[in-house]
Amino acid sequence: MVNFSFPGKPLPRRVSSSSKHAGLLVGIVTVTTILTGCQSIISVEAADDAANPLCANMMVLLPEVIGDVEKQPTSSQATAAWGSPAEVVLRCGVEVPGPTTDPCVSVNGVDWIAREGEDGVWTLTTYGRNPATEVLLDPQVIPSSTVIASLSDAASKIPAERECVSYDKSMDL
Repeated sequence: MVNFSFPGKPLPRRVSSSSKHAGLLVGIVTVTTILTGCQSIISVEAADDAANPLCANMMVLLPEVIGDVEKQPTSSQATAAWGSPAEVVLRCGVEVPGPTTDPCVSVNGVDWIAREGEDGVWTLTTYGRNPATEVLLDPQVIPSSTVIASLSDAASKIPAERECVSYDKSMDL
């Protein structure tokens, strides 16, 4: 399972000489608690190019559910996570990968480079799109084919500038 830290520190309290401002802050915190219920915010570090407007085009189209895990709130711009604890984590705005000999699969017209980490966690990164999108998952917990099939439509909103030269055509869906 991909583990990410949950923020354990309380928000800093602001002291205001105006009781009006203090009441407003309490109201905002209360509404936020009611709206989010008991969900924890998953802490995910934003990528360097997370503010790229093309990331916003993609983020609004992300699915609410991948496989049988629901999308959870995250702490940073252009990030998403599914599952609690997180089983799938996405970051838009990561460094665009250059040519590589790593395996590349094309799913619904989106090329993904796959890299397996020493810990068994896979990193799937869009290829030929700027900004690039990175997805972390443990294929023992959730199939990579389910994940990238669910995310490829949203990822396709970032225009392709190039494609993998060679890829596993068996993954074309």
